[in-house]
This record gives sequence, C-alpha cells and structure tokens, in this order.
Amino acid sequence: MHDVSHRLVAVVDDDDAVRESLQFLLETAGFSVAAYNSAAQFLNEAALGELTCLVVDQHMPEQTGLQLVSSLRRQGAKLPIALITGSPSPDLVRLARQLGVAQVLEKPLDDDLLLDFISDSYV
Repeated sequence: MHDVSHRLVAVVDDDDAVRESLQFLLETAGFSVAAYNSAAQFLNEAALGELTCLVVDQHMPEQTGLQLVSSLRRQGAKLPIALITGSPSPDLVRLARQLGVAQVLEKPLDDDLLLDFISDSYV
C-alpha cells in the first residue's frame, strides 16, 4: 500500500461504537482519521482543505448525513463522500447521487468496499 498517512479521512457518526470501530479499521489500514460525533461538530472543527474524503452516517439526531452533504456542497466542497446507512432506500440513494455522494454503503459495512472507496479517493 502507498503512504496515505499524510491525508485525512473524516468520519462522522453519532454512535460511539460505530465511529470508534471505523476509526480503528481505517487507522489499522494506514489512514489518518479525524472522527466527529455530529454534523455540527464536523462543520465547526473540520479543516475541509485537509480532508481526502468523508464517511458520514445518514441517521443522526440533529442533522442527517444528506443534510450535511447538502451543506458542504452549498459551500463548494467537492470532496468524495461515502454515506453509510442501515436502510438504503431507492429514494435515499437517488438523493445521495443528486448531491454527488460517491458511494452509499449499507450497514453492516463491508470493510473492503469502504477501504476501496477511501483508497480510490487518494487517486
């Protein structure tokens, strides 16, 4: 694997166990990770220019993943985004695609699909 530690993957998920397991998986694979427990925390603290990609949960209490994506797109952010969800309905997938989400991943996550998405974001 090429050196990817100089770029940052952001993970946004309100579920501590999911967020921590994603961070562990990605760091074990050699990625640098910044983890956030809400869309608000991400928007307040993330340095968008340093991010390679974003992995965001759809179902969060105050702001959904797609609402966060919509906000980022309005700000002009073009970073690759993977949306994770336990229920990827056709309407959700269609909305995600319209917002430029690169990948919609169903929970439980296929680790290889997630890692492939992130690796492809470095190209």
